[in-house]
Amino acid sequence: MSDRLPPILDVAELRALEARHAGEPLMERAGAAAAAVARELAGDRGGPVVVLAGPGNNGGDAFVVARLLRADFHDVRVVFAGDPARLPPDAAAAHRAYTAAGGTTVEAPDRVRPALVVDGLFGIGLARPVAPPYAAQVEWANACGAPVLALDAPSGLDAATGQAHAPCVRAFATATFIALKPGLLTGDGPDLCGRVSVHALGIDAGDGAQGHRLDWPALAAALPPVLARRARNVNKGTFGTLGVIGGTEGMGGALLLAGRAAMRAGVGKAWLGFLAAQPPPFDPAMPELMLRHAGAVVDGEPDALVVGPGLSTSDAARAVLARALAAPVPVALDADALNLIARDAALQDAVRTRGAATLATPHPGEAARLLGSDVATVQRDRLAAARAIAARLHAGVVLKGLGSVLAHADGTWDINASGGPALATAGSGDVLAGILGALLAQRVDAKTALRVAVCVHGAAADALVAQGVGPLGLTASELPDVARRLLNAAACGT
Repeated sequence: MSDRLPPILDVAELRALEARHAGEPLMERAGAAAAAVARELAGDRGGPVVVLAGPGNNGGDAFVVARLLRADFHDVRVVFAGDPARLPPDAAAAHRAYTAAGGTTVEAPDRVRPALVVDGLFGIGLARPVAPPYAAQVEWANACGAPVLALDAPSGLDAATGQAHAPCVRAFATATFIALKPGLLTGDGPDLCGRVSVHALGIDAGDGAQGHRLDWPALAAALPPVLARRARNVNKGTFGTLGVIGGTEGMGGALLLAGRAAMRAGVGKAWLGFLAAQPPPFDPAMPELMLRHAGAVVDGEPDALVVGPGLSTSDAARAVLARALAAPVPVALDADALNLIARDAALQDAVRTRGAATLATPHPGEAARLLGSDVATVQRDRLAAARAIAARLHAGVVLKGLGSVLAHADGTWDINASGGPALATAGSGDVLAGILGALLAQRVDAKTALRVAVCVHGAAADALVAQGVGPLGLTASELPDVARRLLNAAACGT
């Protein structure tokens, strides 16, 4: 499936790939690709195109853009506060070509309102705050009222992590080169990059890439065959039994949300195991669910388990979690199951030594507890945090949030592109856990199950927003029906 998904390269991978293609005119190609985007954005808005050229290779890309736009008779004004003698070789050559064609530079932008600003200050080459005099240029670009096209990445955004260092360019569009970078897709990146276009520059970045962007259309084109329901000689046992454990007093809704989502994601049977002393006799909204005590669900030997929705961190919760971890079936860990594991070395050992697949779905707070860290540290490098949890637990992990980061047991990773602020609502994670558990119970492999569950969960929210249901006020209980529709449309053509 990875060959269908856009590759993401971390900065080290990108630099290595650039080194292997050092003899090719990559800067000229990048400038030409960005100039085409700039022409489209500038259109007939009127006013000059102001190009901010930095002191490194991102500035070289900017000089190519400026030269090509001038050749098309655009009014181009280049702001360059650096020293031409200190530019890297390729950027120096781009500067010479620009000036040889009659181009000039100024050290600071003037008061004219531009049609477009091209941010060629730092791109992916900076992982610290932008310093003077370039900080003033960033602030001017954000305040000038014109759209900004960022080259490779908005200046001030760490392309490796998605952390923004103030001041940071807020781009209308970003033309990124060779491949996507993690920081464009998670953390602050999606809010600052605007519309992202990828320009390969004649290089195949997909060969051997460890990271990929998850897009629902790409995943939907290659769903696991079990979801298509093509075989007719089947019964409910064919599609597995999922046990979902949690639902302490006052938290039964989390368990019900997960169970309802699991049924709509195709599991044959769903057993809900309540920690509450007296489980409800049935779910009137979905009487197909079988409601039991938590221990009875583990004893029933389901095909997969989800532990965590509404679980609590009580002694009884710890005991049932330990029993679930000993079961020889795939287990998805969510919510308080992760909080229990974070503070208990014996449970951590039990997770690490499991023979069956384990998946974990932490939000940043839970991730911080698992790592003995804090939320701010997790959010500063979400990819590193997800990979660290995966290594610590020997599990597949999704670190939830904008640009959810998936880290898999085989060392590969993904960043999900579906979803958005509509998912920031109570119960959304319970729905995700239920969908994930349903896929595991249907014997979908752990990596594929995690990818599909996370992406269709976000795609369901996107579809609801497109219909006018949200983002404000979208509720978690509205997601499963739409996820079911998306899965059926993709897998069955309905």
